[in-house]
Amino acid sequence: MKLWIDADAAPRDVKEIVYRAARRLELQTVLVANQRLPLPPGNPFVSAVRVEGGPDVADRHIADSAEPGDVAVTADIPLAAALVGKQVFVIDPRGDEYSPDSIGERLAVRDFMDGLRGAGVETGGARPYGEREKKAFAAALDRVLTRALRGGRPGR
Repeated sequence: MKLWIDADAAPRDVKEIVYRAARRLELQTVLVANQRLPLPPGNPFVSAVRVEGGPDVADRHIADSAEPGDVAVTADIPLAAALVGKQVFVIDPRGDEYSPDSIGERLAVRDFMDGLRGAGVETGGARPYGEREKKAFAAALDRVLTRALRGGRPGR
């Protein structure tokens, strides 16, 4: 089992939580980004893959490389949908878990909001990432990793 991080947009706090989990569980963790990422010193369980720049290149790398039973962290809904389809456990940086039951609705909302933005409607941005979101992510990561390590199924 591997832990995949869509690292281009992952908040620093998310990466720090992931680094601690990787060390504690001795879990191979791969950060994927189109930029160079500093790795935590002295943590042999964390590595990085730098992909070429361009739209969705990091997402494609994760989608192609992840295997059933792996865990991934991403806020990208289309990537989450591809991973859920491969039976990968997927959570976002705010601690929400994507499942076969919820991913269709999440894609529909994403596409609807994208359409509004394309039509010039101001939809606002993402909510600020604070202590509450950090705690929710840490708890969700712990739950999902425990389930994955025990051989559970994604999205349950």
